[in-house]
Amino acid sequence: MKFIIVTGMSGAGKSTVLRFLEDSGYFCVDNLPPGLIGKFGEISCAVESGFNKVALGVDIRSGDSFEDVFEEIDLLKSQGINMEIIFLESKNLELVRRFKETRRKHPLVGDGRLEDGIKKERQMLEPLKKHATHIIDTTKLLTRELKKELYKVIDSEQSYDNLIITVLSFGFKYGIPADSDLVFDVRFIPNPYYQEDLRALTGNDKAVQEYVMKWDVAKDFVRRLDDMIEFLIPNYIQEGKNQLVISIGCTGGKHRSVTIANALVNKLEASHYSVHGHNRDIQKDALNSK
Repeated sequence: MKFIIVTGMSGAGKSTVLRFLEDSGYFCVDNLPPGLIGKFGEISCAVESGFNKVALGVDIRSGDSFEDVFEEIDLLKSQGINMEIIFLESKNLELVRRFKETRRKHPLVGDGRLEDGIKKERQMLEPLKKHATHIIDTTKLLTRELKKELYKVIDSEQSYDNLIITVLSFGFKYGIPADSDLVFDVRFIPNPYYQEDLRALTGNDKAVQEYVMKWDVAKDFVRRLDDMIEFLIPNYIQEGKNQLVISIGCTGGKHRSVTIANALVNKLEASHYSVHGHNRDIQKDALNSK
C-alpha cells in the first residue's frame, strides 16, 4: 500500500498536489484532524477497505492540535505503514504574492500581517519538514512542472495506470471530436464503402477488417502510429497528463476509422495500458439513410 502525507507551507501548492494524486488513483483526504491520522491509517490498511493508495493533506489549519501529528506519524510507523511525506516549500515573497493574487486569508494571520503569519507557520512546520521524504520547492514551478516532479516521486516504477487513453473513431463529415488530443486522418486507405458486399457492414465486422488491413499502407500506418503513441505516453504522463483522447477519422466513421481504432486499441491493451475504444459515428450513416 502507498501512503502519502502532503504537507508544507500554505500557498505552496498542497491543493494542486492532492488533485494530482486523486487523478492518479489515490483516495485523498484533506485537513483531517491530526489525532485521527493513526486511526485512519488503520482503517485504510484493512483488507476490506479496498484502498491501495491513500494521501492525506496535513497542515496548520488544525490549530493547536497540529502538534499531535508527530505522535500520529509514529503510530503509523508502528502499524507497519511505509509512508512518504511530501513537503511543499516556497519562498516568502512568492507566498505573499500568491495570497494577494488569490485574495485568500492566511490561516495564522488573524488581525496581524501576512508576513508574520508566514513566519509563524514556517517555525511550526520546521520539525515536520525534517521528517519529510521529499521536499519540493514550488517557488518557480509552473503547475505542469510541479506535476512532473510529483510523477518522479509517486511513479518511479513507470506505471501508466494513471493515464486513461480513449481511442475514438469518427467521421469527418460529422465534425472532429472537440475533446481530441490527437487526430489522425485514415481516408488515404482504400474505402470498403465501394465494395457492395461490405457497404452495410462496419469496422467491427471481420470482413471489413480483413479488407482494410490487407493493404500494406494500412498495416504500415498502424505500426507507425503505435510506435508514436508508445513514445508519447510516458512523456505525456511526465507532464502531468491524466487523459489522452486519440481520434481516428475517415469519411463516415463506419469502416476504415473503426478498423484502425480497433487495431490500435488491441496493440495498446497488449502493452497493458488503460485504454478504451469508442466509435462515435458508426451508426449514423444507417440512421441518415432511413
